[in-house]
Amino acid sequence: MCKNIIIRPASNEDVHALYKLMRQYIVDFYQQPDPEEKDLKDLIHHLLDYPISGLQFVAEESKQLVGFATLYFTFSTLKVKRQAILNDLFVAPQKRGKKIGEKLFETCLDYIRKHHFSSMTWETAKDNLVAQSLYNKMGGKLSEWLCYEIS
Repeated sequence: MCKNIIIRPASNEDVHALYKLMRQYIVDFYQQPDPEEKDLKDLIHHLLDYPISGLQFVAEESKQLVGFATLYFTFSTLKVKRQAILNDLFVAPQKRGKKIGEKLFETCLDYIRKHHFSSMTWETAKDNLVAQSLYNKMGGKLSEWLCYEIS
């Protein structure tokens, strides 16, 4: 279904197209405030310039970006190893149903396994049943840890 899709690490040439996809993810999908273009592009550049902090994979079809995944890197004290947080996984609405999300997820999982990370964790909205279905299908398990947040 996605044989024409290439999954690869993001590059400097992707910044503008990746910005557009990330804005769609933030504003249209999660209905969050529209970020300043400079701030969002600075985040993309940060990941490109400081790969020790994380990386982004992009899904490309016919030289157009159609999805992305963002991994941020931290450490697990309990496992005394690096750990990855899959912070974002997004496929453009018109490209869904082609298993692009699965391919992005598998690429992230392959990356953390190849680089000997302790694990990959992620969150999704309670009402995002489509994402939950994908994560269950990919072998994800609900964590025994509760997630807290404060602003």
